[in-house]
Amino acid sequence: MLTDEIREIIADALEITPEEVDVEARLEDLMADELSLTDIASSLEDQYSIEISEEALDSFKTVEDVISFVEANLD
Repeated sequence: MLTDEIREIIADALEITPEEVDVEARLEDLMADELSLTDIASSLEDQYSIEISEEALDSFKTVEDVISFVEANLD
């Protein structure tokens, strides 16, 4: 399932468990910084063959934002 895959990618980048990545969680509350967000974006781009612009990356505030972006940009 897409949501679970994205939660796992975020968890890997933040060195936490996927269970700690609540869909409604704010990325800053999960201690995501600019470097970890870049890692997340890179992993998502590789996994789903999508492109994430700097503007899109800056718009990610919650885990749900990330999931919605990926869903909207899948072929």
